[in-house]
Amino acid sequence: MINEEIITTDGTAKIKEVFASIQGEGPYIGAKQLFIRFCDCNLRCHYCDTDYTGENEVYTPESLLDVVKQFDLKTIDSVSLTGGEPLLSVDFLEKFLPLLKELNLKIYLETNATLPEELERIRDFVDVVSADLKLESATGMVKAFDSHDRFFEACGEKECFAKIVFDENITDEEIDKCVEIAEKYHILLILQPKMNEDSMSITSVFAVKILDKFLKKYKNVRLIPQVHKFLSVR
Repeated sequence: MINEEIITTDGTAKIKEVFASIQGEGPYIGAKQLFIRFCDCNLRCHYCDTDYTGENEVYTPESLLDVVKQFDLKTIDSVSLTGGEPLLSVDFLEKFLPLLKELNLKIYLETNATLPEELERIRDFVDVVSADLKLESATGMVKAFDSHDRFFEACGEKECFAKIVFDENITDEEIDKCVEIAEKYHILLILQPKMNEDSMSITSVFAVKILDKFLKKYKNVRLIPQVHKFLSVR
């Protein structure tokens, strides 16, 4: 279920953690990033492996900027806004992202692609959008393709790609829906096998079979597991 009622409006944000590590998903694999993990999410996907609840701290834009400055920013390729769902804190981001830009930092937004209006409010400050295409077969939630369609339209000319977490239950109808959106907005699709801890939940043979199904319909597709789990990094 998509729940937009938890969007914060007081200009602060609940942050689970801030840390530097290696990006392990999508076309930016191997890039050194500063991860800012926001709390709360408007979805409840069955496969979610991220602890964005529990202990957290409330930050103002200025206090979080002070934390960012404690890192060696010369080694950082970009700042990953992740979660949870960062766009739930859009009031905060409207004030925080201009401060990051003053430090000449590239902004990389990781999002579940269901909040297009919130994206439009901070789009000018974002450099890369890493968006999800949520499959009902993998998430156990209601279909989100209508929200995704509006979200990718809101991306405009921003650099954007879509991650698709899938397992053995993926359907041909879902593949067609993903391809339809990809063709409409000319985006790269990243197929990401659902994981069981540090192992894929499907066989390599099945993963390649699904890749081929996509490639027969749309050429800009890559199969990339979560590499950070193989590297044993966060």
